Amino acid sequence: MVGYITGAYGINGWVRIKPYSADADALLHAKTWWLGRQNSPELRDVEMMQAKNHSGDIVARLMGVAGRDAAEAMKGSVVHIPRSHFPALADDEFYWVDLIGLVVENLQGEHLGVVADLMDNGAHPILRITVPAVADQSKDKAAPELLIPFVEQFVKTVDQQAKKITVDWGLDY
Repeated sequence: MVGYITGAYGINGWVRIKPYSADADALLHAKTWWLGRQNSPELRDVEMMQAKNHSGDIVARLMGVAGRDAAEAMKGSVVHIPRSHFPALADDEFYWVDLIGLVVENLQGEHLGVVADLMDNGAHPILRITVPAVADQSKDKAAPELLIPFVEQFVKTVDQQAKKITVDWGLDY
């Protein structure tokens, strides 16, 4: 997954995509996208006819999407593209999609949770960590989460092979 459709852009069938990464080059250059719904294994391929950056998002014209109503109907679809279209990374860089699902532990070896998502606050990305369920937690409440800035001061190691991120972050932060 490289982003999701947030809705229509204009009246001519263009869609607005929120990329999961600040570098959305892969979305701009891949000619075929696979669209699906969150938590659904079913994908359909769509030809991307035109795409461009627009205010931090991507706007695109897709084959078979004519008019605002058709574009709005695609809201919430996740966008997948082949990994071969991703730009090469430096050794200390990561694609957000590769961090989702990694276990997060602190320097003391305490399990903090699992990376559920990342978000960009403008200055730097932030890890959204889903905290393990507590026995006395009410079922009506949303699962607790930690927000950890993805900066060198707090993120000490990212080991994709071991599927683990080590952070300088306490359980009580």
